[in-house]
Amino acid sequence: MTFQSTDSGAGAPPISVPPVATGKFETLRLIAIGSLPAVQITIKSLHKHGYAEPNDWSKPLPTGRPNEVLAILTKKLHLE
Repeated sequence: MTFQSTDSGAGAPPISVPPVATGKFETLRLIAIGSLPAVQITIKSLHKHGYAEPNDWSKPLPTGRPNEVLAILTKKLHLE
């Protein structure tokens, strides 16, 4: 972004100001579907790798299939 001086005399060069970071964010949802132990192990594994806290996931929800649950993680990602 460039600004012009409002004084009409000196003919000073325009002042250049760096752009403000807009901070674009995007929502990402991960869904883990499987048996309760498999979903729990996956959530713990992602936590060990620093990806998400276990409490950031939804409670396991039944899918309607025998011995199957799903858990959802919603993250806001900063896009560069």
